[in-house]
Amino acid sequence: MCYFLRVSRSSYYQWLNPSRTDRGKEDEELTNLIKQIFVESRQLYGSRRIRSKLTQLGKFVGRKRIIRLMRAAQLYCKTKRKFKVTTNSKHNNPISPNLLQRQFNVSKPDQYWVEVYMKEFKHYHPDY
Repeated sequence: MCYFLRVSRSSYYQWLNPSRTDRGKEDEELTNLIKQIFVESRQLYGSRRIRSKLTQLGKFVGRKRIIRLMRAAQLYCKTKRKFKVTTNSKHNNPISPNLLQRQFNVSKPDQYWVEVYMKEFKHYHPDY
């Protein structure tokens, strides 16, 4: 059969009984260790932090290898979104006094009335 498939006998038997290499065994151990660190960090650590944690544990591994193992194990860290500033405090408009003083509990209806005036609304929404 090997003759018709043009495959050597040794390749055929190697395909039948694949043996794990030392590198594969080491990658498997590292992947388990990376998963453990990743879970302990609540999925926040990326390859750099995991590498520093492994260095603290005495395992000296390259960052690209960690990236490869993380991708193979489908470990992707959560990224923080950039804080979007929505308030512009640098203006010359008059600021109204805080008459309510954060006392939101009222004893009777129609005790406090609130009005919102947005002068700069056209600046943010030119359609209006």
